[in-house]
Amino acid sequence: MQQNKNEKTERLHTGQKLIQSDSLFKYGIDAVLLSDFASKEIRNKNSVLDLGCGNGIISILLAEISRAEKICGLEIQEDAAELAKRNVILNNLDEKVIIKQGDIKNIKKLFEPCSFENVVTNPPYMKETKGKTCSNEKLAIARSEIKCNLEDVIKAASFVLKSNGNFFMINRPERLGETFVLLQKYNLGPKNLRLICPDENTEPTMFLIHSKKDFFPELKVMKNLVISNEDKTYTEEVLNIYGKTSRGANLPYEDTTCK
Repeated sequence: MQQNKNEKTERLHTGQKLIQSDSLFKYGIDAVLLSDFASKEIRNKNSVLDLGCGNGIISILLAEISRAEKICGLEIQEDAAELAKRNVILNNLDEKVIIKQGDIKNIKKLFEPCSFENVVTNPPYMKETKGKTCSNEKLAIARSEIKCNLEDVIKAASFVLKSNGNFFMINRPERLGETFVLLQKYNLGPKNLRLICPDENTEPTMFLIHSKKDFFPELKVMKNLVISNEDKTYTEEVLNIYGKTSRGANLPYEDTTCK
């Protein structure tokens, strides 16, 4: 497959391949942790919608590590959506993964209501007026709420989810209070919450949340997920998430200040 000069093909820990572009947002460990978190709840022959799929990393990982039968990635940026489509072809996933270009805010025009058993999303973490200013508009859209905000994402997830369907998201702790308010507003009951810490001595920088549609909230706060040891090597749990096939693969270390 022909690549542009600013692109590079990397081998994932699953043995799959991913083309990444220097001009578009590149995946980090947050995508890997979210995929692993969601995969444990996705049942055999389930459908999955990946909201804001970027280069397709989460859709491609879930095609390998989950029991999903059909996965659809939705991405607003044309360049990113086209790259995601190429990554699907690169991994021979044409019959399992579909990429659509479209706006989350137009979800009712793109999908039927109650049409997915699972929704997964790694949304922009920053409100538009906060965080680092990025001169690259394409990167800024991936990092900040320029094209959609947290409510747009949760509202879209609720619309497409079947009753008792699963919603999985990763975000920053400062968005947690807002997340709970919006989940309640759109009838998504929180079930599992897990905080992610860079190391044992640092406060959480991300959280994973699993909610269910039409579910009475019975929140379980799970043990913190610690990314690295004191020597900056990955902890045993993170290495287990990457798996034995990860040797020689690209293992991104998440810089939690950049998104």
